[in-house]
Amino acid sequence: MFAREQIKLLAESGWNTCDSVREGVKRAGLPLPTPAYLKRAIDTARWNRAERAVAALRDHFKDARFADEAVYGVLLVPDPDKLDTRGAVDPAMRADQTGGTAKDVVDGALPAGRLVVPPGADWTPIATVTGPAGLHFGSFDDITQADVATFTVDGVDTRDLMVRQIWGARVLQSGSELPDCEVGGGWTFTLFPGEPQVDGKAVSGTVLHDKVRFRLGRSDRGIAVVRVCPALVVG
Repeated sequence: MFAREQIKLLAESGWNTCDSVREGVKRAGLPLPTPAYLKRAIDTARWNRAERAVAALRDHFKDARFADEAVYGVLLVPDPDKLDTRGAVDPAMRADQTGGTAKDVVDGALPAGRLVVPPGADWTPIATVTGPAGLHFGSFDDITQADVATFTVDGVDTRDLMVRQIWGARVLQSGSELPDCEVGGGWTFTLFPGEPQVDGKAVSGTVLHDKVRFRLGRSDRGIAVVRVCPALVVG
């Protein structure tokens, strides 16, 4: 049941149904994650592990603020040697996401960013928040200074996977239904506690004024629109 549902969702995701994203995937030399591909590339045992990981995340964070709004599932992260999602992508990929081909906005002070999914596999499944917005745990400072048990699931400190690479893949997978976006009145931004601060500032991602933005901001800002997305790699 879980595998069938997730395969259907992924088949209908931006990777396959958002024209500009799909064409960008093909230009990058990646296979499209169609149902046939997913059934062939991810075996039953791995789908079972993905199901357990999603359930573990949902249960562990069930009391977090906005947990009732968080949608969990399987996110596909592409091989970074073919499609690096840690920063700006080819503007042509955004055409059917944002309605134009404006370049992504990346703060010039940002380093390359952490790779938590290394090169080698075309697609790596990640259990995480796949919906429009994540959970609220306060500011970057609050999150990084919290007890490790608060964020540890199945022996993994999920803060280590709160990085640009995963968020960037989530934006692409979302197609035209962009996460952390002001359209519809639900603007949020996602913090990346798995990335080091830059000159005392916290790294975050958002979609604002029709542009995908990788930014730096105050590390003590803890208002309700500040979100995080716990994740587990499905090995």
